[in-house]
Parts: sequence; structure tokens; C-alpha cells
Amino acid sequence: MTTTSIAGRATAVAARATDLSKVYGQGETRVIALDRVSVDFGQAEFTAIMGPSGSGKSTLMHCVAGLDSFSSGSVRIGDTELGSLKDKQLTKLRRDKIGFIFQAFNLLPTLTALENITLPMDIAGRKPDKQWLDTVIEMVGLSGRLGHRPSQLSGGQQQRVAVARALASKPEIIFGDEPTGNLDSRSGAEVLGFLRNSVRELGQTVVMVTHDPVAAAYADRVVFLADGRIVDELRAPTADSVLDRMKRFDAKGRTS
Repeated sequence: MTTTSIAGRATAVAARATDLSKVYGQGETRVIALDRVSVDFGQAEFTAIMGPSGSGKSTLMHCVAGLDSFSSGSVRIGDTELGSLKDKQLTKLRRDKIGFIFQAFNLLPTLTALENITLPMDIAGRKPDKQWLDTVIEMVGLSGRLGHRPSQLSGGQQQRVAVARALASKPEIIFGDEPTGNLDSRSGAEVLGFLRNSVRELGQTVVMVTHDPVAAAYADRVVFLADGRIVDELRAPTADSVLDRMKRFDAKGRTS
């Protein structure tokens, strides 16, 4: 198992990017979305990724999660190198070991809320842990809506289904792209608190892209990107310290 040192202690690495680059287009239209990024995401750690619009934060998450290809470098989930996997192997890895929460809910319209929540486990042929599933459903406030299809749910309720789906199978690592973006502040705080507790109490690993300093404050650390590069990192963040650090970026996204 790969390990890294954090604050003087060794911790296993859930995911790692090494010299990761992502380039779109050629010639005058060439855009470098990621520029030789190297970063570790430790097991049982909650990491927030922040940066200005166009900084590459979502691209980084998508590449590390196996949702997008990369131009050069390497990505590992645990000890598995993503670049060496065929499409079917990559699909299986995402299904069995990774949970996702997107801005777009990505729910199947013909399935009920409960069926959408358990779908990844159904596909994998695994039965959910009923006690854990009940806890997740209670937390996101869906107990009375499990028989409803997405078209019968509000946007916020659909996002709650997506959050519950990511947590229900107890994946090795969860990637979230603004996971509470469509929730009210109280529900969002409940979800973020539950994600943080799943890290501390159950050893879950969470990597979250966000623009919200309050959401980032739930994380163990914040990684800041600008111009496709990691430019800063903050541990034990608070909303004020994250906001202060963000203010230090100039128009090019570099720290002062």
C-alpha cells in the first residue's frame, strides 16, 4: 500500500496524481487545463479543492476519478494505475470503489428515489447494509419520498438522492462536485457534517470541489488551484481562513 507523510505521520494514499497534465486542442486553440499536477489524497481524509473559475479544479477531480482521460502523467486509486486499465476495468473500478456526487444529479428518470440510491449496488450484485442505508436516507430527509421518481422531486430532493447514492455503498473514496450546491443551508450543513463524520468515524475518504469557504471548512485540508497548477494548501481550515487565502489570489490566480 502506498503511503505518504502528513504532519509527521504516515498515512495510506487513497488516490494519487503524479505530473498530471490535461491539454485540450492544438495550435492557437491549445488550452492547458492541468499543468503537471502532483497531489495525494490520504485515506480517511476530507479534502476540498478550490480555485478561480477555469483553474482546473473540476478537471483534476474528473481525471483522478477516472471520469476523464489525461494527456500525460499518472493517476492511481489505491495501488491501481488508471492509465493501464481497459474501459471495462475502469468501469468496474468506478462502480465498486468510487462514489460520485455531481452538480447534475444524473438520476435515472424511470427509477424511484430508493432504486436510484441502490442502483450501483444492484448492478454490482451486492445487497446494501440496511442499517447504514436507513441512516443515510434519514440524514438527507428522504424517508417519505423513496417511492417517488425524479420528476416528482424538487431539485434539492434530487440532489439528496444523489448524495445518498454516493454514500450508500460505503465506497473507498467519494468525489463530489459542489455536492451541496442545490441544497438549502441547513440541509447542506447536515450533508457536509455527515461526510465529515463518515471520514472521522468510518474511515471514508472524500474529495470535494467547491467554491464555498463555508463548505470547505468542513474538510481536513483545502488544496488551491490556479492556471492548472496547485498553488497553495491549507490544513484545519475555517471559513475565514479559506476566504482570506482566496483573497490573496490576483487576477491570474497566483498568491501574493
